[in-house]
Amino acid sequence: MVMYKLDFSGQGKKCLQLLDRETGQRIFDKLKWLIENVDRVEHLQLKGKYSGLYKLKAGAYRAIYEIDYERKVITVHKIGHRRDIYK
Repeated sequence: MVMYKLDFSGQGKKCLQLLDRETGQRIFDKLKWLIENVDRVEHLQLKGKYSGLYKLKAGAYRAIYEIDYERKVITVHKIGHRRDIYK
């Protein structure tokens, strides 16, 4: 199994930094789990303006990410509460 690298877009990094410490750590831990289990996870594909991207659920929060299978990189584009993230 090949390990993927975790990367953040500018907005993704900013979103993570704006979260309280506990929530940010919970989401970061879930993202670390994701890169270790990329091939065993059913990725939840998004539609509309986020077409081609996927969502990761972490409690009431979501992370929107893309997978580059060639480069073995997961890039997080946005993190936020489920009521706000898709707006």
